[in-house]
Formats: sequence, structure tokens, C-alpha cells
Amino acid sequence: MRKLLPALYCACACHLPAALAADYPAPVAQALKHAGIPQAATAAWVAEVDAGKPRLAVNARAALNPASTMKLVTTYAALDLLGPAYVWKTEAYAAGTQNDGVLSGDLHLKGGGDPKLTYDQFGRLLRQIRARGIREIRGDLVLDRSAFAANGADPGRFDAQPMRPYNVAPDALLVNFKAVTLQLVPDPANRKLLVAMEPAPANLDLVNQVTLGNGNGCGDWKEKLRADVFSHGPTTRLVLTGVFPQSCEEQRWNIAVQDHPQFVLGVFRQLWTELGGTFTGDVRDGPVPAEARAVGVLPSPTLAEVVRDINKFSNNVMARQLFLTLGMESGKRPAGAADADAAIRAWLDARGLAVPELVLENGSGLSRRERISAEGLGRVLQAAWRSAVMPELIASLPVTATDGTMRKRLKQNGVAGQAHIKTGSLEGVRSIAGYVLDKSGRRWIVVFFVNHAGAGGAQAAQDALLQWVYERSAG
Repeated sequence: MRKLLPALYCACACHLPAALAADYPAPVAQALKHAGIPQAATAAWVAEVDAGKPRLAVNARAALNPASTMKLVTTYAALDLLGPAYVWKTEAYAAGTQNDGVLSGDLHLKGGGDPKLTYDQFGRLLRQIRARGIREIRGDLVLDRSAFAANGADPGRFDAQPMRPYNVAPDALLVNFKAVTLQLVPDPANRKLLVAMEPAPANLDLVNQVTLGNGNGCGDWKEKLRADVFSHGPTTRLVLTGVFPQSCEEQRWNIAVQDHPQFVLGVFRQLWTELGGTFTGDVRDGPVPAEARAVGVLPSPTLAEVVRDINKFSNNVMARQLFLTLGMESGKRPAGAADADAAIRAWLDARGLAVPELVLENGSGLSRRERISAEGLGRVLQAAWRSAVMPELIASLPVTATDGTMRKRLKQNGVAGQAHIKTGSLEGVRSIAGYVLDKSGRRWIVVFFVNHAGAGGAQAAQDALLQWVYERSAG
């Protein structure tokens, strides 16, 4: 991925507007120098929430890669446009006749783009269907995924890691983030590694060939394991190999293996069998027939709850689902990235927010193309502060030294517990953006981007800026 970085530096550091240049506070400048990061590869903007002029502006109008702080644009737009109580719906329909528990026809599942249709939630929907008296299905499982445009992108395109859950593409019927969780439990007495899988799709075979090692500690245990996927007729085979330290405690490993339809089919068969149902059909895509009757509907958690998950834990898959939802709710079905982009730009215009440098690809920040300036994002956060959805947005952000992606940061500093900060991290990119309550009780907006090969060492500088705002911004 480093071969992509020189172009990134040139785009964001070689044409910085000198008129906005400023010096960082000494602790921040020293931390950047220690990390080998030049000021030209950074951008920062600090202002009171209701101030017209910033207190600090360093390269503030340069268009940089914001990584996951781009989620602030997507989630604020969604809260403002859709409302905190917005919900998605996943619906089930039966086509054909039903007699004595037997459906002589197809079962249709219609996706509405729910970002959090987990394994447990999907099971709730199937229990509704069983409660309607359906026990045996003598047809196919037909998926209506037409709310979102088909995404044929290679899941490994971003970083050559197609099985990483954060690379899962959005889908109108996204079940359990299209991922299984492997529970790895060392059993030294029998020299074995026990592996359990949840969900356990009926069409996914798990082959465990991992051996226990004698090394002490856990270290980066995942780097010593390998997962390979093979097609085996109608079944997918997941083969685990490598060495797992016997002194390592129980671990969890999330993996995305199958394509969306096959994963839905496998999980459906697993749960349907557990519920005492019978199904021998296949899976295919198709619309719900007009004559089909509703046999179940599952509302999602509210948008406010979903936004909290997206920002607290920087969930890329949920952010991409939300991004396409904005396109869908603007009247575009199937909704694609261009529709979501247009919806957000129309919203910015309606709000009087000029962000001409904005580049959106998927709204999550998991992108090498997305761009925004520190000032642009800062102005968006100022608008959010004045909006009716301000409480929901701020509550969704990680709190310093307390939770989410800021849980382990700034624990011994005065700003601990006093700032709501979204973080962003890619190779060559580190970013923070959010709100700081200073020691005088005033609220500040802080945005700080670093785009540099040494960005991994930028945390000390970014933490120093947060502490400076808390301590000295009133000076």
C-alpha cells in the first residue's frame, strides 16, 4: 500500500495555501518533530463552537485524506435528513399456498439496507415466520436486494485482505455483517485448539488444522494463523492452518468468507433447522411478487443507536450501509454511491455549508480517494453543534480515556473524560475530530489530520493538541 502514498503526499502537501499557515503550540510541534512528521504533511483547525474565526489554523484549507473522521459527515447528514428515530425494515413474504404448515411456494426476504441485521436479529425474523404456521418450505429462498445497487467490487481491492470484515461491501440484505466469529480455545491437556463458529452456516464447513505451540504469551497470534477458502460443490470449505500459542487465552477471530446470497442461505438453513423447520430449496435473487403475503417484518435499531455504533467503534460496514441509505431515501432505488454523494452535497448546499474540496467514495473513510479540509470538517461540526440533532451526534463520539476508540488514550491527562473525539486511521493517515470542553467550561472544535508515511507516530502530537485546547485555549 505504500506505493500509493507519494501521490497522496503530493496531492495534500505540495500545494498548501500559505496564507492560512500557522505554528502549532510547542508541545504539538515537538511531538511532530520527534515523530519525523513535517508540518506540511498536516492540517489542523481549532475554534470555539460558536466562533467565526478559528483560534488555530494550520494548512486548514488543504484537501487531505481524513480516514474515518469522514464518518462525521455521513452520520450528521443522516441524523439531520432522516431523524434520530429512523429505522430500516427487513420483510418476509410467502408466495404460494400454505396448508398444514407446508408452504408450497417460495419464501421471499426483502432487504431495506439495515446496517445491524445481526445473527440474533435475523433469528427473530425467522421465528416470526414460524409463528405464522410455516414449518416446511417447498420452494426457494428468494432475496430482494434491489434497494441498493449491485456491488461487484473485489473485497480485497482496498488492501488485499478480502476476508477482513471491514472490507465487506454494502448490501440491502446484509446479515451479520456477512461474517462469522471463530472462538479459539486452547486445550493444552489434549494438545488441541478448539474452534467454535457463530453463526455456523449450513453450507460452510470448518476444517481446523491449527496446532498448539509452546511459546509464552500471546503476541500477534493472528499473524501465525492462515485461513483458506475452497469451493466444494454447494458448500464452502474454510481451512484453518498455523500455530496458536498454548499459553494464549481464548481469542475471537472475525472472518468474511462467502458472498452475500450464499451466506444468507447458509445462516437461514442453520437457524430454520434449529427452529424445527424444513427447507431443501436453493437461493436466488428476485422481486417480491405482488400477490405474496407478509409473514414477518423486523425493524432495525433506531438511527441514533446505529450512529453510536458507527462512531464509537468506527464501523466501516455500517457507515457504508448508511451512506447508501441516504441515496435510497433521496428517491434513488437501487441506490449507488453517486446517489449518496449527490444527497450529501444537496444537504450541504441546503445547510449553507461550502465544502468545495469534498471527495466522497463510500462515506466511511475506508478509502484512498476521500478528501476534506480541516476547516471544511470543522465548519460541518460547527453546524452540527447548532442543529437539533447535536445531542445524538456528540453522544455517538468516543469519550477520551473512557470508551470506543479513545478508551485507552489520555488517561492521565486533564482532558480525560472532557472530549468527544472521532478518530481515523489508515496506513499513512491519522486523524482526530470532535469537541473538547476546556477547563473554563467552554466548548471547542478540534480537527487534526496527518497524511505522511510516519503517521503511525502522530498520536502523541494529536493528544498534545487536545490537552493544549483543554488547558490553554482561553489564553
